[in-house]
Amino acid sequence: MKAALITFPGSNRERDMRMALTRANGGKPPTDVWHGDSELPQDIDLIVLPGGFSYGDYLRCGAMAAHSPIMREVKKRADRGVRVLAVCNGFQIACEAGLLPGVLMPNAGLKFICREVTLRVETLTAFTRKYRKGQTIRVPVAHHDGNYTADPDTIRKLEDGDLVAFRYADSLGNVSDETNLNGSLRNIAGIYNEKKTVLGLMPHPENATDPLCGGTDGIGLFESIAESLS
Repeated sequence: MKAALITFPGSNRERDMRMALTRANGGKPPTDVWHGDSELPQDIDLIVLPGGFSYGDYLRCGAMAAHSPIMREVKKRADRGVRVLAVCNGFQIACEAGLLPGVLMPNAGLKFICREVTLRVETLTAFTRKYRKGQTIRVPVAHHDGNYTADPDTIRKLEDGDLVAFRYADSLGNVSDETNLNGSLRNIAGIYNEKKTVLGLMPHPENATDPLCGGTDGIGLFESIAESLS
């Protein structure tokens, strides 16, 4: 796996993401790319947009970062089928850039949420092949604008196309209003593009890859990616 890790002004999870990618990739770290660059390495097969508060979340979360110089190249590579992993603020950026449909709105409770949550794995792809369909995993969240919203036609296409990656659930995999921490439609925590080559999710699997940090449920995502690209 040859990954490029994009850093924006205000990113704060790029180090955590680097460690998770390196751990799953046999000790080989990703290539660091600055948002102001205009080129990506030619031989990469994975682009990662990490979490944080790009540009201080001014204007709208991810809106300014979506117009950074490097994003033109990211979109070109994504169009060619290069896989993209977009986490938290990266998910917001991916939606604002048109890589994924919908938008991330302020949480229903209008408060920042930082805690562990349970996710149900909805779809098995190159990003999730190390899990089982319907499996529940525990990973942290840390966001104020994680309320996934889209028009009814987009939601229908996501559901019909099996493009929902994860939903907020309880430990038994039950999905309900009680397990929906931020108001996201259909309890959606992560989605794919139509080709299932771009994954965006609000929770932070990179922060659940080391037992010293409380859990390792997130490592399956990174091992899935590394295995599929080996």
